[in-house]
Amino acid sequence: MGVVTFAQELESPVAPDRLFEALMLDSHVLFPKLMPQYIKRIDLIQGDGGVGSVKQTDFSQESLLRYAKHRIDELDADNFRCKYTLIEGDILSDDLKSVVYEMEFVDDGNGGSICRMSSYYCSDRDIEFRDEDIEAGKETAMELYRAVEAYLLANPTAYT
Repeated sequence: MGVVTFAQELESPVAPDRLFEALMLDSHVLFPKLMPQYIKRIDLIQGDGGVGSVKQTDFSQESLLRYAKHRIDELDADNFRCKYTLIEGDILSDDLKSVVYEMEFVDDGNGGSICRMSSYYCSDRDIEFRDEDIEAGKETAMELYRAVEAYLLANPTAYT
């Protein structure tokens, strides 16, 4: 099985606990509110929101994708870490079987945080990604991340 890995780190002036809660625990409420042009809704379709739960994201008509289902594999609210897997959706194909995401938010020592993200694209065979596809995916993720960050900065009592 082939696995292609991408990793990146993002710095933020927002504390790790607030970013983790907004991005990981309350994404079903916040993402459709902040990014309605991309995300129509996020529903919990299995479980209670903890490990083993499955969330379905329905994308807006403006998006190239229709839906995605993610399973929560690990959730550590005390250490601001999570791991979840894309198990179904338009992005998956005969070549791409699943995508595993790991995120960790750590204190930067100045009141802000560093977000460490890794993505593992899993396939039954070796797969190659075009640079423009990689960049497009990173841009979309960054836009969502920055929208949440801007919301938290504009609302200093949210998620405290």
